[in-house]
Amino acid sequence: MVAARKTLEFMALAEFLAWDAPGGATWQPIEGIPQAMAPASGIHAVIQNEVGRVIGNHLAENRPGCRVLANPGVVPRVQSEHNFRIPNIAVICVPVSRNAIEIADPILPIEILLPGDPVETWTNVWAYTNMPSAQEVLVIRTASIAVQRLRRAADGSWPEIPLPIDADDMTLESIGFRCKLPALCVGTWLAEPA
Repeated sequence: MVAARKTLEFMALAEFLAWDAPGGATWQPIEGIPQAMAPASGIHAVIQNEVGRVIGNHLAENRPGCRVLANPGVVPRVQSEHNFRIPNIAVICVPVSRNAIEIADPILPIEILLPGDPVETWTNVWAYTNMPSAQEVLVIRTASIAVQRLRRAADGSWPEIPLPIDADDMTLESIGFRCKLPALCVGTWLAEPA
């Protein structure tokens, strides 16, 4: 392992993956500069777990070759030697390699948007659209029951802006999944009756 650095400076992805990062945080390199990720809030953790459970149950029943991963490392295609992103959740439909640090071919990266970090979240979202395997990207809000979805078109392009979904139903075509939005927020104040 590479020793922990006193100052954070540019690192190639291979160097980052061998780096002995300072404890207490999860790190991801953005344009080659390691950045610490803040720990999840309570509502973030509950939503992440619930979304993983609901989608995981759906996959087990309908797409047994696919699985949900929490906080997986993915490498965007653009600037791949300097970037490593960690979505809150990702769906993959390929086996997880025994010694892989990063996962291959996520079809559905999911981010949970906290009110205080929209720039980092959206930077990650746009990086996911550069991954050839990604078919949809989902962003779940924590201030209200709402999500935003980007879906790759048949010609391979992505929409310029995400589609907001604040109606009751949400569909993810990439995995043949449909649910009522409140089901993603069970266990939080968002799902409690007013």
